[in-house]
Amino acid sequence: MNSGQIRSAERALSVGTWLIVGGAMLFSILTVTPLMERHSPKGWEWTAPILPLVVDAAVVIVVRLDSVLAALGGDGGRWPIALRWMTGCMTLALNIADSALKKDLVGVAVHSVAPLLLIVTAETGLAYRRAITAARTAREAQLNAERAERERAADEGREAAERRRREEREHAAQLAREQRDHEALLAREQSAREEAARREERERAEARERAEREARERREQMREQQQAERERLEREAAQRRELEAREREARERGEREREQQEAEREREALLSAGPAEERQEEPLGRRTVRAAWEAGLSIRQAAELSGWSTGWVTARYQEHRDGAKPLLEAVT
Repeated sequence: MNSGQIRSAERALSVGTWLIVGGAMLFSILTVTPLMERHSPKGWEWTAPILPLVVDAAVVIVVRLDSVLAALGGDGGRWPIALRWMTGCMTLALNIADSALKKDLVGVAVHSVAPLLLIVTAETGLAYRRAITAARTAREAQLNAERAERERAADEGREAAERRRREEREHAAQLAREQRDHEALLAREQSAREEAARREERERAEARERAEREARERREQMREQQQAERERLEREAAQRRELEAREREARERGEREREQQEAEREREALLSAGPAEERQEEPLGRRTVRAAWEAGLSIRQAAELSGWSTGWVTARYQEHRDGAKPLLEAVT
């Protein structure tokens, strides 16, 4: 199986799994909501869809994270298994509860189809993804082995070519040495006559080299001095930047501490004001409810402090909880 076929199988598995999950969630919401409406306190019937949505959200989390872990070849341990089966059993119980209370065996069987299919699909999809991950790993290992074999063969070819070129260079060098020896033999007589001139030329060349070497040494010394000066200036600049960064950090830390102290004083003032004689303005009421939520007060206490209804306060508490979820997920 090649990489394209593996990706196609993963897409088919992902699409099929989410179709089943989506259908089961929709069926569960439509089935459980009437049951929850009949068993909710009067005036709170609007909360009936919350429970099936929460349970189905847990199912989505389990399916999504299991797919990611399976793709990475990881194992979440016992807790993901417990959550997977707990959410599946909850979905099954909520879907068949209405028919079971009515002692309708046909209804129990019909309403158990979607939850059971969801449970089996979650387990089967996890197994399929692990198998696909293993197949991809084996495929990548095979490709890496083939690539390593090709590279080894290419290296051997390059080494053989390099050996041939080295032998050719050595042969050419040997011929050149023989040619130079022959030329030296012919020129030996003439070199004796020219030795004095060459010696004089060497002396002049050595004098020029000494002068150039001294000039280079002087230039090198000047460059070293300039380099040392630049390094000193850079160190001083770095020290200044570090000092400025520390001062800026101290200022920012002081600003944050002042803001935290102001927020704490405002929260204490709102909570110590006592029950409101009349409903507060909405911005003030929102701040009062948030202070109560951060202090861990109940919904009724927050309603007394702000003067708003418990339903309105419950909605605000839910907004704060929803806003805190991403932070908790980022921390975990």
